[in-house]
Formats: sequence, C-alpha cells, structure tokens
Amino acid sequence: MSNKNVAPFVKWAGGKRQLLDKILERMPQCYNNYFEPFIGGGAVLFKLQPEIAVINDINASLINAYRIIADNPQDFIAKVNKLDAGMGEDVKTYYYSLRERYNDKLMKEEFDVELAALFVFINKHCFNGLYRVNGKGLFNVPYNNSNKISVDEESILAVSEYLKKATILHGDFEEACRDAKKGDFIFFDSPYVPLNPTSFESYTKEGFDVESHLRLARLFDELTQRGCYCMLTNHNTNFINELYGNKGYKIDVVSVKRMINSDASKRTGEEVIICNY
Repeated sequence: MSNKNVAPFVKWAGGKRQLLDKILERMPQCYNNYFEPFIGGGAVLFKLQPEIAVINDINASLINAYRIIADNPQDFIAKVNKLDAGMGEDVKTYYYSLRERYNDKLMKEEFDVELAALFVFINKHCFNGLYRVNGKGLFNVPYNNSNKISVDEESILAVSEYLKKATILHGDFEEACRDAKKGDFIFFDSPYVPLNPTSFESYTKEGFDVESHLRLARLFDELTQRGCYCMLTNHNTNFINELYGNKGYKIDVVSVKRMINSDASKRTGEEVIICNY
C-alpha cells in the first residue's frame, strides 16, 4: 500500500501529475528495480513508491533538495518555516531578495539545507513552478503573487522516509541507467522537444539539445536490447516520431493541458507515451 502523504514537494514544468492515470495504465505488470533519470517533481515515483528506486536529475539544486529532505527533514522544515514566517506585507520584494540570496549561494555552490529551503520557497512562489536560468546560470523566474506556505510538514516527513530507501544521483541520464538490467523499469520523463523545431532551449544552463535527444533515443534502444521495460513521454512532434517510430515501439498519442503557455488558447496539445513492451 502506498502512503498518500508521499507526494511531490515542488511544482515542476512538464510534470506528469495530469498524465498519471494514462502512465499507470501502461505500466508493465511486474518489474524489478525502478529507474527515473529525469526525476523533476517526481509525480510518477511518489505515486508508485517502488521498493527499489534509482532517481537522477542534471539540476543540482533539485537533487540537493531531494537529498536534504531524505537525510535532514527536520532542519529543512525549520528553515522553510522561517522563510515563510518572513513574508510580510510586501511579499514581492521579499521574494526577489530571497531569489538573490539563492543565486548567490548557487554561484558559490553551497548545496546545503538553506539552499534546499530557498529552492522550495522560490519554487512555490515563482511563475508556474518554472525552473529557468540565464546564461550565467542565475535563476530568473518572476514572482507569482502567492503568499501561501511552502511545504506540508507531514508530507515532507513521509517523503523523507520513502527517499531514505532510494538511490539519489546527480548527473547525466545515461550514467543514471548504467546498472539497469533485464526486467528493470525505466521511466523517461524526458526534456520536451520544442514545438517550434528552430528553438531548442532548456530549463537548465546545461541545455538539452538535438544531440541529447539522439543520445537518449540510442539509450532507449540499448536498454530495450538489455531486456529492460522502458517508457518515455514527450511532445507529439515529427522529430520524436522519427526518433522512435518504425522500431516496433508502441506510441500512444494523448491530449494534455499546457499551463506554462501565457496564451490560454495554446494550453492544449498532444503528447506521446512510448513503450518498448
């Protein structure tokens, strides 16, 4: 039985909460270890709560938050509560001062409890949970006019208990799958291919370009050869269909809402769920 208090502690652009039912109904009936190389907000992980999980992301601040919550939840909660308590009448100015503090620590690579608390506070008070940095690697997403508290303490403690069992990695998606074996399940919530094929951008300064998507497709093929169960989600574009079509993979097209678009008329679209089983 899964613990309902184990739930995402951050909002994440491209998160899979709205696709959960469609993902769950396409899961393999049984599998061994669980791998998620692009963990993001962890909606699928926290819903499934597999016994043995290997999670990874290239975003160092995100992974720092996962590790701090796993290892030091009480200090994390205390830090976040202190940040929340500092919200006065002018939350906007307060947000930007904390964003500046966060960026200062980020530049100094101070991956500690305070950075994790700042990361979660900023995530809950920035526009649509978008994580975006400029060319210097500085977080630059504006305030979202919210003064809500940043965390649910009971949920953080439950998440911490669950994450203590997980292997939490920070690095390249390919390296994260190195130990995947026959019968293991890998869920790729891969960085979105842009709907406009001329603009390949990413939420992180490292970027996820055309070559990265080609490398991911090769990894998907390799894991299939190993006998792993693989599922991948992305926009329904010609590029993605060219990468994964004509290989015997099952490609299902599903409708989604895209809340990140500022134009409400463009907030619906199609994604694909690709399975090798």
